[in-house]
Amino acid sequence: MMKATAFTVLATALLAGCSSADSDLEDFINRTKQEQPGGVDPLPEIKPYESFFYTAQSLRSPFLPGGSGESSSPSVRPDSKRNREFLEQFSFDTLKMVGTLSMNGRRYGLVKARDGIVHRVQAGNYLGQNEGRISTIEDSKINVTEIVPDGLGGYMERAAQLALNE
Repeated sequence: MMKATAFTVLATALLAGCSSADSDLEDFINRTKQEQPGGVDPLPEIKPYESFFYTAQSLRSPFLPGGSGESSSPSVRPDSKRNREFLEQFSFDTLKMVGTLSMNGRRYGLVKARDGIVHRVQAGNYLGQNEGRISTIEDSKINVTEIVPDGLGGYMERAAQLALNE
């Protein structure tokens, strides 16, 4: 009998707990139904299409090669039969100009390579990995003309400089 009473009390407590949760839900539903429904925002205004007249028909097409200002030339090509000089094994950005030297009426540039050795160069020598040929040597820089790919299967000349590191 005690077990039956305990079971009845427990069942009543469980049902009472469930009924309070349902009452909260029903209160929420009633409050929501009493609120005024909100309106839908109107669609944004559509602006009429304005036509565009292309007036650059006479200019160069941006989709054709040769518009970078520097033009490639079929005569510009690396010389594959030429013997490579020692400084051509180093990347141009790893070379550093450390000074100049005048000897017997000739001007030489002093270039330090990544291996730590200072090399003497003159106009006409090659350095860097892009066929860089020294054109002039000044007190504060060495002017170089490189032959680089133009991205279209050809080559173009590009000016570069090694500046004196102080």
